[in-house]
Amino acid sequence: QVQLVESGGGLVQPGGSLRLSCAASGSRFSIATMGWYRQAPGKERELVAVITSYGSTTYTDSVKGRFTISRDNAKNTVFLQMNSLKPEDTAVYYCNAEINIAVRFWGQGTQVTVSS
Repeated sequence: QVQLVESGGGLVQPGGSLRLSCAASGSRFSIATMGWYRQAPGKERELVAVITSYGSTTYTDSVKGRFTISRDNAKNTVFLQMNSLKPEDTAVYYCNAEINIAVRFWGQGTQVTVSS
């Protein structure tokens, strides 16, 4: 029904930047919330940032001041600008779209590796 396609991941040195994008297609309803989660090896998937259709944002403490989430409602696209990247940011980043609390969709993930 809904397909999420992530892009923008890759390898970057500590202190560098990356911009992730995720486009949602196929939804017949407005997407209330879009966000990014990540999962590092041996760890559980965790929230990185979320943004509502009206622009309210939430960030996990470890990325505050470094990451910025934004969205284009007309295109159902969410972005994650990641600055001052650290090795501990290394993970697979997953896009999420929420129609309501009972209907959620996930992308396949994009790898972000921060290493010198």
